[in-house]
Amino acid sequence: MSIKVLVVDDDKLVRRGLISFMPWKDFGMEVVGEASNGEKALEFLESHSVDLLVTDLSMPLMSGIELMRIARMRFPHLHLVVLTLHQDFEYIQEALRLGAIDYIAKVQMEEEQFEEILGRIAARINEQRSQSTKSLHPDKIVAENKYGYAMLSLDREIDPNWLHELQLPAHAFMMEADRNCSVWFTKEEQHSEVFDTLSEKVHLEQESVLLILSDIDGYSWKDMQRSLRVYKENVLFYDYHPDHKIIHVSLSEDVHVQTETDESALEKVKEGWLFSTWFHNDTSFNRLLQEMKLLRLQEKQLIGLLYSLVIEWNRRFTNTQLSKIQMINNVRSWYQVEQWFSKIRKDIQESIGNSAYSQEIMDCITRAVLMVQEELSEQLTAAELAQRLNLSRGYFSQCFKDIIGKTFNEYSRSVRIEKAKEYLLNTNHTIVWIAEQTGYSDEKYFSRIFRELTGELPSEYRQTHRMN
Repeated sequence: MSIKVLVVDDDKLVRRGLISFMPWKDFGMEVVGEASNGEKALEFLESHSVDLLVTDLSMPLMSGIELMRIARMRFPHLHLVVLTLHQDFEYIQEALRLGAIDYIAKVQMEEEQFEEILGRIAARINEQRSQSTKSLHPDKIVAENKYGYAMLSLDREIDPNWLHELQLPAHAFMMEADRNCSVWFTKEEQHSEVFDTLSEKVHLEQESVLLILSDIDGYSWKDMQRSLRVYKENVLFYDYHPDHKIIHVSLSEDVHVQTETDESALEKVKEGWLFSTWFHNDTSFNRLLQEMKLLRLQEKQLIGLLYSLVIEWNRRFTNTQLSKIQMINNVRSWYQVEQWFSKIRKDIQESIGNSAYSQEIMDCITRAVLMVQEELSEQLTAAELAQRLNLSRGYFSQCFKDIIGKTFNEYSRSVRIEKAKEYLLNTNHTIVWIAEQTGYSDEKYFSRIFRELTGELPSEYRQTHRMN
């Protein structure tokens, strides 16, 4: 049986030299691929059959040592040989501890030594093959073990060695299914010990889960890796909760992957976050969260939506006493998104809330703010809004000042001038047009108000602040 080889080195000349000049065929070997760094090597290993990995130790992006650690977990049948300089003694020792069967010093790469080097490596591989009565090929490990457990972390920055210190039975095989996702396979007599150890570990690690895998019969390792990846990206993101860290997962159940987004439903949810009174209305808040979760947006799509909401919220409430809303960082789960929404809601309530007013009044004032934002070209007055909201003008004005922190006229004027600034900096429209779009029918009156608030006339502001 031939030995399929992958050569990894960031130096192209070294790679080509190894591939071209070493007598691979004489020792039953075939170079099936090459890679310039560890990440590309792992990509190749995912999609090709390889028996021997020959890797340099010093490479950008991912060192040879790190590549070996990952490859050893993901592909336990793989034989490892390292390329090194003569002074890399400590790295050689680490490589040997990781299971390397040999090393090649680059200073020894002369033609008369090629046969000796390959002969030694081929002999060790064949010896290991003959000593093993059963192959450690991943598919055999899966087929010969009844129980499977997957431990994974949602934290992308976690130490890749976070599971290496676990003390588990020797016959519990561990393989890495994906980044920060390792799987253990065990027979019935060891499964209780494995489960106890893993369940203890998962409760110590934040944002981690333990999956108890069922219906694994008949699955190849590649199929299992693919299923776990789909589950992690499309189910676990939305279902993760820190109070439920042990989950039963059947591989026979198809995971529904959302390929297309319901644009009308997405727009409805977005409008709800922008126009409803979820700040103070529990029913509206919980309904919007549920509707948004049901969309099952892909992570990038969800982050894009959250960014657009933050920008719009800050634009609408920039002239209130509400503090600037900050975008969520490093999204890893829907649970984290819900916590972020709840914090925003609490901050808003603390900023513009007033326990002296009922939720109904809070909703009315929130709607008034939204009306001003959406009808800037109209000359809205406190009396008109009060009538729309079924409040007396005096009571409306008092409530507005107490909740927003400014009188209605002060707030309305500041919002209109902020919008006028946007037009002046980002469009070529005339001052007359901008005045009309921000609710001022008289250009001179608009210019006077603009100068009172900014210290400059509209034309001066455009000339001074606009980027050429």
